Amino acid sequence: MIGTGDGEVLRDRAPFDAGLAEWIAAEYWGMKASATELIGEVDRNFRLASPDGSVFALKISRADAPGVPLSVRQQAADAVGEEPGAPRVPRSIPTVDGKPVIRVDGPDGRACDIACTAWVSGRPLAEFSPVDRGLARDLGCRLGLVDRALDSLRHPSLDRESDWDLKRGLLVAGRHADAIRDERRPLFDRVLGKVREAAADFRNLPLAVIHGDANDFNVLVSLEETVPVPGLLDFGDMVRSWRAAEPAIAAAYAAMDRADPVETMAEIVAGYDSKVLLVDAELDALPHLVQLRLCVSVALSAVRSGHHPDDPYLTVSERPAWDLLERLDAVHPRVIAARTRAACGRDPSPAGSRISAWMRSVGVAPAPVLDFSGGTRLLDLSVGGRDTVRFRDMDRWTEDVERRLDGAIGVGRYLEPRLCYSGEQFSAGEREPEFQRTVHLGVDLFAPPGTAVMAPFDGQVASVADNSAPLDYGPTVVLHHASDGSRPEFWTLYGHLDPEVLDRLTPGTRVERGEAFAGIGSRDRNGGWPPHVHVQVIADLLDRTDGDFPGVAFPSEAEAWGGLCPEPVVGVPLEVRYRPVSELGLVDRRSARTGPSLSLSYRRPIHMVRGSGAWMFDERGRRYLDCVNNVNHVGHSHPQVVDAACRQMELLNTNTRYLHENLVTLAERLAATLPGSLDTVFVVNSGSEANDLALRIARAATGRKGVVVVDGAYHGNLGALVDISPYKFDGPGGRGRPDHVRVVRMPDAYRGALRGDRPDLGTAYGEDVREAVRSLARDGVPACAFIAESILSCGGQIVPPAGWLRAAATHARDSGALYIADEVQTGFGRVGSHFWAFEVDGVEPDVVTMGKPIGNGHPLGAVVTTRALADAFDPGMEYFNTFGGNPVSCAAGLAVLDVMEAEGLQRHALDTGTYLLAGLSDLKSEFPILGDVRGRGLFVGFELVSDPALRTPDAEAASYLANRAREEGVLLSTDGPDHNVIKIKPPLVFGRNECDRLTGLLRRLLSEDYLRDRVRIQA
Repeated sequence: MIGTGDGEVLRDRAPFDAGLAEWIAAEYWGMKASATELIGEVDRNFRLASPDGSVFALKISRADAPGVPLSVRQQAADAVGEEPGAPRVPRSIPTVDGKPVIRVDGPDGRACDIACTAWVSGRPLAEFSPVDRGLARDLGCRLGLVDRALDSLRHPSLDRESDWDLKRGLLVAGRHADAIRDERRPLFDRVLGKVREAAADFRNLPLAVIHGDANDFNVLVSLEETVPVPGLLDFGDMVRSWRAAEPAIAAAYAAMDRADPVETMAEIVAGYDSKVLLVDAELDALPHLVQLRLCVSVALSAVRSGHHPDDPYLTVSERPAWDLLERLDAVHPRVIAARTRAACGRDPSPAGSRISAWMRSVGVAPAPVLDFSGGTRLLDLSVGGRDTVRFRDMDRWTEDVERRLDGAIGVGRYLEPRLCYSGEQFSAGEREPEFQRTVHLGVDLFAPPGTAVMAPFDGQVASVADNSAPLDYGPTVVLHHASDGSRPEFWTLYGHLDPEVLDRLTPGTRVERGEAFAGIGSRDRNGGWPPHVHVQVIADLLDRTDGDFPGVAFPSEAEAWGGLCPEPVVGVPLEVRYRPVSELGLVDRRSARTGPSLSLSYRRPIHMVRGSGAWMFDERGRRYLDCVNNVNHVGHSHPQVVDAACRQMELLNTNTRYLHENLVTLAERLAATLPGSLDTVFVVNSGSEANDLALRIARAATGRKGVVVVDGAYHGNLGALVDISPYKFDGPGGRGRPDHVRVVRMPDAYRGALRGDRPDLGTAYGEDVREAVRSLARDGVPACAFIAESILSCGGQIVPPAGWLRAAATHARDSGALYIADEVQTGFGRVGSHFWAFEVDGVEPDVVTMGKPIGNGHPLGAVVTTRALADAFDPGMEYFNTFGGNPVSCAAGLAVLDVMEAEGLQRHALDTGTYLLAGLSDLKSEFPILGDVRGRGLFVGFELVSDPALRTPDAEAASYLANRAREEGVLLSTDGPDHNVIKIKPPLVFGRNECDRLTGLLRRLLSEDYLRDRVRIQA
């Protein structure tokens, strides 16, 4: 952008129209093309489209216009185009005479420079999604390569005065401040004042020739496969300026409307730094330079609005710029700098490192903060730690801690991620998916109320405050430890103290090393926590004097805050720093000791350590909405199920050769949920064992071997079950269909051989079973069973048409075979309308198999059949299963049934599932890539298709969606023979709020460029 010097924009563009542009292209470039005028502020710009499909750009600029001449701009673009890895740029297309730029007289007689350039395709960054960490870093890298290419460029215009040169930013923003006449003026003045205070440090920043305007409309993004690749337009604002202004300008625009704008800023800077090494002064100045660019932008936008109120181009970034100014104003610049330095792989806080080094140096002997003569004991308060199992019940948690310590001092670790910080002050607000701050920045020392707290170093009181909100610090003291030549300056914070300090200590009070200056507070005054003192070292007080300094950080900010708050030395003989498990290291260890066929979910696996309800938590405390884990049927770690299993484990666990009431009661209660003839129960360890046993019963009862299965079905991982699972034997590594198996078509009304809502569709698909049993009989292996999931899971969440199960079961039974209902995935009220999914079609199986949800994650399964079939399975050979039906597993199973009834989860599944299906159907009407939405209760799926008319499955889109959702904190998974179905089978406690979060995220992800551009709409 080029200004006149007073903020007004030049509009004296050359009077060329599309017809004249076409003539110029033909006359000088020998190009037959149609021209379409594009938006432009100073130049005339045209899109040239040739009959062969080639596209170019024609740029026409006044030869006497101020700013960088077109010839210099094209020289710069051509130099950047030669730099390997640089962004795509509008490189010159030489004329028929080999010239990159020509000069001609325009219709008004004034000379104009004209260039034809390569077309840079893509969407403006402002309209592209997602602008994630990878794209931000890549953009920074490519801008670094741009500036490397511009390093040798020389021209007087590069040293001109420009309103957009950040070296003049304070002057320009201040000159036009009065154009801002609304309620936002105080914010503008406050931010500009902070930048002005820091400006003394800008004078010696390194200079370089920079592009100078990588704004979100000059950066174009195109997709190469799934990888976004940036391009760069408009070299008209090139200038010799502060080198750090380049990433700062790009960051100012790219960070607009981002969930975590500082992360985006830091990634751009880190990318730039990887190509052009920034010095410390630049890294420290960058937060201020970003804010300065925003101030210049909103000030000039205000001026332009006054001159051209009807031109939206001139104020296109105004609203998001103001929003970003407000958000950045709430974050201290040195926190932004620390996060940026951490992203660059630098020391986040050199001051913090100096403090750490001094504390550990020879001759430094801090006094112990508490009297540790009675011993110390480490408490594991981490996300996966046992010492916070009951943290939601403070009374019980306090009792647990006291019992665990037994008179010793408890130690809670530094940088330990914890889930106990559930108050509003720890909330992330709109910042998904990091819902809350979790990483502890101090050391906690647990001891009885009144225990004396001693100063580790001499100093003086900096502040005394009562942070009295629930789960806050309570009474808090900050001590200032001034530099004495050998010792660096720092502060120490002590929270959860006895309130008597509020009246006794005042700022300036001297405290000597080893002096008992406070006591530990009781629960009723220390924020409600178990009695302890929080000790934190602070390298930079961040201009805060109110005694309310953050003691917990977001996981993404942990490295930066760990630099600002180095590890406290409290005098305990324990390792007080939390050492996280490396996810990459864990993957390597797993790979080294487990078989390669054991797969992991997602491109970036998750180290999960905890679950609660419909949520799961990784080691750092980031939470994920679980939309696929139907194993934990009544919710992760449901306390009633956990307590039942633990209580029984404390008493006895043994095999079924002994009488135990749990087995009998579980069998009675399971049978009571089923049709009357299904009265005999075998308890096993898993759904696979259940299906294997069902198959054995069928063969024993009929004396036959043949089996009829549904295409795409999966019934378990045992050898006999892989043989009857087309999902496996027709999949990678499979050996094909065995001779004793026949496969019938999936009853898929959307993409199956028979489609639509015709009333006889179920009966028509059911005829396949009649032919299958006849085929087996003809080949001498008559059918013993027809086995089917009541709703097809691995087949793609296929809800069979009405009448299919009845017809299929009838044809099987007419041949002498049994009907086995595989309810491992669909049972226990998941479909909402019924307890068992086979009941929807009004059919009664001969055998029902159960698994997954029956134990809420505990290894448990069951087979229920008739007494006659059970007797037929008893020809003399004993059936014994060492762990099947053990008292602990049965206790878990009984608790699941109790919770289902007490919490009304079947009815809840119906209500929530109906709500979810309605929300997904709304999305289907909005996004053509959603080819079909289907399900019952909380057994739901939707298909992704690249061509809605042809219903072409799109597995790549489904994989992209599942992995993107994982990045945003929602767990989804793909399924179906073509891997294009997203399955949704969450714990039944999943409610409407969770539905709204899921559908809201899906709406956002389906709007992203990769998915939006994949759909082919037939004319």
